[in-house]
Amino acid sequence: MGAETIAVAEKVEELLEAARYNDIDDLKSLASDGVSLDSRDSQGRTALHMAAANGHMAIVEYLISEGVDVNALNDENNAPLHWACVNGHVEVVKRLILSGASLILLNRYERTPMDEAIGAQKMEIIDAINMTVAQMELQNTTLT
Repeated sequence: MGAETIAVAEKVEELLEAARYNDIDDLKSLASDGVSLDSRDSQGRTALHMAAANGHMAIVEYLISEGVDVNALNDENNAPLHWACVNGHVEVVKRLILSGASLILLNRYERTPMDEAIGAQKMEIIDAINMTVAQMELQNTTLT
């Protein structure tokens, strides 16, 4: 690996750490330095994976507003929604679904985000998914 490739990899690591540790200022600074908010680390994880897994709503909101891929898959085919579900972050789960996160993506273990919530016994997540989907269906029927 050349020095430039290593420097880019380090910036991506910094971006993911900022998302993981809820440091929105660092995240925005790295983005303004030209680091893509859709960048992936060596395991295919994005900043949205990290923010969703840790329940950092402000960062999730910022990343979504900047147009990141809400259905980005890591090396195990987990999307940010899988991680938010397994870790029990209700508001993040709702926001991801309302932003177009797919409920039918299968990870490498053939599990959907709902399957992960059930496996982790996160009943509040199951309720949040059902409520959000019902809310979206209601809005769609009202709009047409």
